Amino acid sequence: MSSGIAFVPLSIAVLTISDTRTPEDDRSGNTLVERISQAGHHLAARAIVPDDVEAIRAQVSGWIADPQVDVVVTTGGTGFTGRDVTPEAVEPLFEKRMEGFSTVFHMVSFGKIGTSTLQSRATAGVANSTYVFCLPGSPGACRDGWDEILVHQLDIRHKPCNFVEILPRLDEHLKRGKLRAPV
Repeated sequence: MSSGIAFVPLSIAVLTISDTRTPEDDRSGNTLVERISQAGHHLAARAIVPDDVEAIRAQVSGWIADPQVDVVVTTGGTGFTGRDVTPEAVEPLFEKRMEGFSTVFHMVSFGKIGTSTLQSRATAGVANSTYVFCLPGSPGACRDGWDEILVHQLDIRHKPCNFVEILPRLDEHLKRGKLRAPV
């Protein structure tokens, strides 16, 4: 994986979406926070909001408006029940959808839980030059999403390409730079 390029730590915010989780029992959020730290990234912020479109959208909007946040990872609310509204809350914020993330997430998930992966609406996109990844609300899904996809794509040393390399160019249309990383 290493090619002599120095690691670039990103600032990552973690949002747990649940009507029942508290900071004391947020296993999925804890899984993400541990992995973010182990990878060498910085935890920019962490919050828990209920399964409510406006609450989710407000929290994600605040983070994507913050130039200090490079990535938002959410956990929860991607299923099919009436309270699962994360895609409805977050996708309207996307300037560009990342169709491949859902595809790769389902490929990884299929290898572990088979056709039950169909019950997830994991999604991702770019909003205001910030990557946003929406994972299911189980610790296993968070491990799979991080360990199999995000840890690699959020590491500038990953080849042949990665999200960190293009982060400074996500806002070219706005003519301002966000990340000052060696490319």
